[in-house]
Amino acid sequence: MSLLSRRTAIAVFLAFALAYFFSALVRAITATLAPTLTQEFALQARDLGLLAGGYFLGFAAIQLPLGTLLDRHGPKTVILWFLAIAVAGCVAFALADSFAGLLIARVLCGVGVSACLMAPLTGFRRWLEPTALLRANSWMLMTGSLGMVASTLPVQWLVPMVGWRPLFWALAVLVAVSMAVIAWQVPPWSRPLASGLGGPASYASVWRHPYFRRMTPLGFFVYGGLVAMQTLWAGPWMVRVAGFTPLQAATGLFWINLSMLGTFWTWGLVNPMLARRGLGTDRLIAWGLPSSFLLMAILIIANKDLGTWTIAVFSLYCMGCSFVSLAQPAVGMAFSPVLAGRALTAYNLVIFSGVFVVQWGIGLMIDGFRAVGLAELAAFQAAFGVYLMCCVASYGVFVWAGRDNLAQTTP
Repeated sequence: MSLLSRRTAIAVFLAFALAYFFSALVRAITATLAPTLTQEFALQARDLGLLAGGYFLGFAAIQLPLGTLLDRHGPKTVILWFLAIAVAGCVAFALADSFAGLLIARVLCGVGVSACLMAPLTGFRRWLEPTALLRANSWMLMTGSLGMVASTLPVQWLVPMVGWRPLFWALAVLVAVSMAVIAWQVPPWSRPLASGLGGPASYASVWRHPYFRRMTPLGFFVYGGLVAMQTLWAGPWMVRVAGFTPLQAATGLFWINLSMLGTFWTWGLVNPMLARRGLGTDRLIAWGLPSSFLLMAILIIANKDLGTWTIAVFSLYCMGCSFVSLAQPAVGMAFSPVLAGRALTAYNLVIFSGVFVVQWGIGLMIDGFRAVGLAELAAFQAAFGVYLMCCVASYGVFVWAGRDNLAQTTP
């Protein structure tokens, strides 16, 4: 394993962080643009859910080949290939004149930015010490939250002045700039590591691993649901349940994402200290995650009566869900470096499959509950209630299958 010097590690982190910032902005922008796109293209809830989920469908579909490519060719080469597709996706979205065109463009964007977190995490697994890896993971997620913050009020202010199409032209240019920075700062991948697994590295050993299986339901429902709420359903809930204006909803999304930025920054600071004191990922998730279930229940039961407190409850809910973000580096460290790319992308596939299912599934349920006679508010409550039950069940699987990560680390 070749560790980077402190100065080189900072430069590499910042290069990757720039690309991840723009990928998060592209990911979350549909929540802010939802009222505009709904009006311009006459979208229903299921269409909106599919449009936002199309990004994650493309993202998830490429994860398994992405892991193999990362292990073979390294993060620098792979992320540059994929970011070129992201540029094409942004251009296609700017030119789209139908729902089908928007959906195809979103799928392209999802494929294109699919390496923006996995590439750096694969590199960090080889280049950084474990405690530094935990910090780098949390601060990469903080950078993503910063991108989500940029997708809220700044986008809401810019759309009336320049329109949503020029925003995607600008994003295409900025993603291309991030490619140039990565090409300049990130070191090339060294010779592939020896497997050490008694045979060729494969996904089979990842899927069979008991720790990976234990974390899968949480990744699918809780982590996937967190992203689904941040990037889509928090906005429609605030507009159609809490009665916010589009500007008020954008402001709410701004504060939600700002709170997540602070949360991930804090995780980056305290994670190494907690690890040194023996407070591992499993214990932190077991203690902290139930708070998110309680807050989602409050949101569902109190609904419009919360008024402006809706923003605070949504923010606290997302912060409670952030405990599950610790699972991602823990899964990576449960495997040897030769399998890091495959393990991380396999878990990312779980997460973003969950995002797609939750985003589209909530939209389908809202339309379905309304079709059987429920009012819009009750339909939202019922759909969110089904989602909450899935999260609680996934936590039950995690607790029931409780094992020690360190005891299961692959040689």
